[in-house]
Amino acid sequence: MGLRDEILDQPAAVARLLNGQAGTVAEVARRIRDRAPRLVYIAARGSSDNAGLYAKYLWGAHNRLPVALATPSLFSVYSSPPALGEALVVGISQSGQSPDIVSVVEEGRRQGALTLAITNDPTSPLAGAAELVIDTMAGPELAVAATKTYTTQLAAIAMISTALSGDAGQQARLARAPALIGEALALEDTIAAASARYRYMSQGVVLGRGFNYATAFEWALKLKELAYVAAEPYSSADFQHGPVALASRGFPVFAVVAGGRMADNIRALLARLVAEQGVELLAIANDAESLALAHTPLPLPADLPEWLSPIPAIVPAQLLCYHLTRARGFDTEGPRGLTKVTLTW
Repeated sequence: MGLRDEILDQPAAVARLLNGQAGTVAEVARRIRDRAPRLVYIAARGSSDNAGLYAKYLWGAHNRLPVALATPSLFSVYSSPPALGEALVVGISQSGQSPDIVSVVEEGRRQGALTLAITNDPTSPLAGAAELVIDTMAGPELAVAATKTYTTQLAAIAMISTALSGDAGQQARLARAPALIGEALALEDTIAAASARYRYMSQGVVLGRGFNYATAFEWALKLKELAYVAAEPYSSADFQHGPVALASRGFPVFAVVAGGRMADNIRALLARLVAEQGVELLAIANDAESLALAHTPLPLPADLPEWLSPIPAIVPAQLLCYHLTRARGFDTEGPRGLTKVTLTW
């Protein structure tokens, strides 16, 4: 199974997770409610770190949990971990192998914190270190670039949120995630044709904000590791604090805009960048105004809730990176310098 196959497998992978781990997630939510942690401390690297950004927004907005992303080197290199006894310590890793992530969870458990592993390998060292384990059930992912392991991590994070809130409406909307991913996959022919337009790009920025701050980071990561494009992710707010000086005629700006509280903010910035700086805009969006601004518009379902949007929104980005990599003549299965499991300390 190659990268494209794994991208196309995502509706089935997320459905497996939603159906197969519902009981486990309900128990995780019960344990979290019983312990009432004062904060959530997430350890992750790479795509899993980007999933942690989604948790930071979702668990903060919907569950009122303060979330911090760990600095694993404090544990593995400096041997000076923070006090975690009143935290929920979460390790997120597709392989569950990286020693620095495992060390954070081990230390959290040693200090008496509630610990949780979200991983695609329930037999991994990370799973063994944690008190609670959610198997993302993505199935084998052989391509170096993470796709279905990322979306299933997002879905697991959303499952925890809806289980904690007990909101039946949110749970029903989450159940639509496989179908929403399927709708995003239907854009592939359009995306494949559009990839030729960006064949010669060597740099650019990716903009997202709020729940889709995570999408911007994951999209930029895929552009770097697959197509070798020096793409930098920013929130629309941070971009205006200096990096906006990069914007000039023809400069590639990729953006994700989902209807909700952040939409007006990021749309206003995109309108200025197109009208005043003449940037080349590709937009993944679900409102007509944002799509009308883009030279390359990629539509999402109009009724997509903002909090759920990162799960289907990353899929057109994955497809774009896949087809752009092919258009640039690079190997989609073997990005240079990378292996599937990266061990860091």
